[in-house]
Amino acid sequence: MWLILGLLAIAATFINLFMYAIGKDYKLAMAMGLSLTALTLCAEQSLVSNWIKSEDWSALREVPAMNKAFWFLTIVSILLNIAPILLEMKNKK
Repeated sequence: MWLILGLLAIAATFINLFMYAIGKDYKLAMAMGLSLTALTLCAEQSLVSNWIKSEDWSALREVPAMNKAFWFLTIVSILLNIAPILLEMKNKK
């Protein structure tokens, strides 16, 4: 599930940037990108929770590597999704 939500978040982010580039209203796509990013993180947390409940210790060994990747990808998602707002603010000055 987290993979599907993550791919949808990436698609929504690119739609956000494309809508800004062509001068259309991008705010819905931005909200969708950020929301799907949050849902991806929730789905991943549920996956880890299920590993703990089932005592799958070998799977839990991968969590530190995934943790770094999710932090990085979340920060990139936030920056890409708010980039149009920052660019608009810069252009207004």
